[in-house]
Amino acid sequence: MFLHSVNLWNLAFYALMVFMATLGLWDVFFGFEENKCSMSYMFEYPEYQKIELPKKLAKRYPAYELYLYGEGSYAEEHKVLPLTGIPVLFLPGNAGSYKQVRSIGSIALRKAEDIDFKYHFDFFSVNFNGELVALYGGSLQKQTKFVHECIKTILKLYKGQEFAPKSVAIIGHSMGGLVARALLTLKNFKHDLINLLVTQATPHVAPVMPLDRFITDFYMTVNNYWILNARHINLTTLSVAGGFRDYQVRSGLTFLPKLSDHTSALSVVSSAVPKTWVSTDHLSIVWCKQLQLTTVRAFFDLIDADTKQITQNPKKKLSVLNHHFIRHPAKHFEENPSIISDLTGTSMWVPVKVSKWTYVAYNESDKIYFTFPLANHRKIYTHVYCQSTMLDTNSWIFGCINSTSMCRQGVDLSWKAELLPTIKSLTLRLQDYPSLSHLVVYVPSIHGSKFVVDCEFFKKETRSIQLPVTHLFSFGLSSRKVILNTSGLFYNIELLNFGQIYQAFKISVVSKCSAVKEEITSIYKLHIPWSYEDSLTIAQVPSTTEIPVKLHIAQPENDSHVALLKMYTSSDCQYEVTVKTSFSQILGQVVRFHGGALPAYVISSILLAYGGQLYSLFSTGHCLEYATMLDKEAKPYKVDPFVIMIKFLLGYKWFKELWDMCLLPELDAIVLTSQSMCFPLVSLILFLFGTCTAYWGGLLSSTSVRLLSSLWLALKRPSELPKEIKIISPDLPILTIVLIIVSWTTCGAFAILLTYFYYMFKIVHLQASLTTFKNSQTVNPKHSRRSEKKSNHHKDPAVHPLRLSANDAEDSLRMHSTVMNLLTWIVLLSMPSLIYWLKNLRYYFKLNPDPCKPLAFILIPTMALLGNTYTVSVKSSKLLKTTSQFPLPLAVGVIAFGSAHLYRVPCFVFIPLLLHALCNFICSSGPCCFGII
Repeated sequence: MFLHSVNLWNLAFYALMVFMATLGLWDVFFGFEENKCSMSYMFEYPEYQKIELPKKLAKRYPAYELYLYGEGSYAEEHKVLPLTGIPVLFLPGNAGSYKQVRSIGSIALRKAEDIDFKYHFDFFSVNFNGELVALYGGSLQKQTKFVHECIKTILKLYKGQEFAPKSVAIIGHSMGGLVARALLTLKNFKHDLINLLVTQATPHVAPVMPLDRFITDFYMTVNNYWILNARHINLTTLSVAGGFRDYQVRSGLTFLPKLSDHTSALSVVSSAVPKTWVSTDHLSIVWCKQLQLTTVRAFFDLIDADTKQITQNPKKKLSVLNHHFIRHPAKHFEENPSIISDLTGTSMWVPVKVSKWTYVAYNESDKIYFTFPLANHRKIYTHVYCQSTMLDTNSWIFGCINSTSMCRQGVDLSWKAELLPTIKSLTLRLQDYPSLSHLVVYVPSIHGSKFVVDCEFFKKETRSIQLPVTHLFSFGLSSRKVILNTSGLFYNIELLNFGQIYQAFKISVVSKCSAVKEEITSIYKLHIPWSYEDSLTIAQVPSTTEIPVKLHIAQPENDSHVALLKMYTSSDCQYEVTVKTSFSQILGQVVRFHGGALPAYVISSILLAYGGQLYSLFSTGHCLEYATMLDKEAKPYKVDPFVIMIKFLLGYKWFKELWDMCLLPELDAIVLTSQSMCFPLVSLILFLFGTCTAYWGGLLSSTSVRLLSSLWLALKRPSELPKEIKIISPDLPILTIVLIIVSWTTCGAFAILLTYFYYMFKIVHLQASLTTFKNSQTVNPKHSRRSEKKSNHHKDPAVHPLRLSANDAEDSLRMHSTVMNLLTWIVLLSMPSLIYWLKNLRYYFKLNPDPCKPLAFILIPTMALLGNTYTVSVKSSKLLKTTSQFPLPLAVGVIAFGSAHLYRVPCFVFIPLLLHALCNFICSSGPCCFGII
């Protein structure tokens, strides 16, 4: 019956929307590289020693615990406190485990063993009982206060030691990183208790799903504090994102705000981290061996030799983090590197005068210095590029001043090199080094191994090629192409007009090589200059390689840089680079950045259909099908233009003052604009996706009611349609009071769920009764017609109670189906706090704070009344016309204020439901309808 109310064109449209949404979801969940992280293993059995907390603290936080990680002999030795190492505290995230510390803890222990425990780290971990703090923010403040107490407890474990620490380093995974930042907002917290903060896949900018006001308030408190106190915060912070593999927390949310006064914060995507170069999902970021090795190396380089603790020097901290996480020069970190190096010994000095040079080292016995005179090259070329496949950490390239054939000392240029997966490379602009007379490449003596060193001089314009990207709406039907004919080693492909998050492309690189006997490797690096989100692709040539190109962060308005495809190529190969728009990836970007707002658009569409049903009941006396009204009423032009107009008017001072005077919250479109996420067509796409979801959700709901009613009929024969309508039955007040008590004493979401089951029971019962009536009508049509005439004989409700006919029952069922669709989404949005309450039921019987309690107090009596409401008692109401006009502005309000704040959405839904319930009491024939009791 539901499908019959939709024509084939609309059905085809909804099927098309499902297909498009599936493409977007596929790109988000599967459209990325395979997991290239190596698993980190423990060499000995991991042990977690529980740290005894003060009794008052343990009583105040019964669900939380503190542990010390250890393995083997280290764990045995440290069972007897105090400790002697450097404390590091690991904070798990949403539904995380304290045992996730084992990966980095084990790697750090192996590193300490390698240096004979000259330095070592003690890794602590907090057990938050797997709380769902990304979905329920009521416990975030409690976690923050507990971590503060843990830090003080940890430092007490080192009392009396020669090098007792005064602060701890914190590693926070997911929401654990936000809790660590929140420590600074506590009144009694001393900032010097934390000396370093590393966060992994932490959504710093905004919550992934803002399902309650507690989590948004927490975010506002933390971010506002860090912005307003940027000058006074000296905490060195590193945020590492997982890249496109992490579909739970998109990387754009992990980037710390760039403040001019706050320079001690770095944000980077794991695919850009040297020696890591892989994307990680939300969980593998804590065990990915490549990333954990990088983190541990950085931690050991941060140790101050005098204090045997992490250095307090902020410049050194930032220098170490830059070295390991931003640009690695293929050398061990040195705080004050020697710029001048001695070039001595019995080495050969070989002059090279050509502009392009290659040297293949096999089993040489002597060291060789190759010298390149720069005087002649400066007249012709602008840059010099060198690369080496010898990935040791020794200095390998130098600059000589005023030299003819050899020099005793040279400027060590190796610190300006960059480490890549298969080579280390260096590009110099010659005019930046006017004092250099020679470039010197050092080839060490080797035994049994092979490596290749290449150098070439070039003009910048010959290696920088502009490639405009294809238009957003080309849908991959058109492409743009460049061919690299010259035999260079390095190219920069400038991707013009590429800077928005909704742009997504596929770049195809086809390499063709001539007379290639050995395997050759090329590296393609997508470089985004306005954020550290680079990604690398390694290809064996000749081959055809596809590179997905999309952004985590949009290009800032005041940034004029151009995204680059850096190609480290072979001189024996020709490369053809083609770019075309990827429609599936564009849809993936829409889902990735705006998928959390979809419930708001679904509810907005249902509200429009609900308003249409109420108006059809007022104007014609009959309620039309939900699917019919969805096709007729759920139109984007009824919602989006109003939101755009309000956003435009808020640009005027007088309107903004009037807006603030009315105490209205900030428009969600402005919030999205501040995050470079506001694009007019996105709202249209989301509205179409929302309408599609509302349609198929209505189909599922209608089918479920029919199946349950059939099951009801199979188990128990229901009574016939009610002969008299009683809005307030004798048991209704008792049921309402019981549910309100349940909400007050336990959890508001639990009471809402029970109310939902009650309302569904009423609908199933009505459907079963109507089915029974129709079956009996088929068996005995004459008797049914007499009953129908008898029930309709008395039309004056002032004389006789209201009676329910079959047509009224069908109208009522249509209306109830739409109301149940709305109620379903309210229940879904309240589920996280219910799950949190159930998980912590052994500790707390009452959820406090409870984000759903105020809603439950209003929704319970409203739905109790609506469960006994029929169209026959509503269509004569004076309030019906007004009620039918409310859903339209409320549908606009849902998009304007609920797309980025989902917890506000139920507030817009219960208003028309409440007015609908009140229609039973305000009738055209008098102040009150008959048949209430």
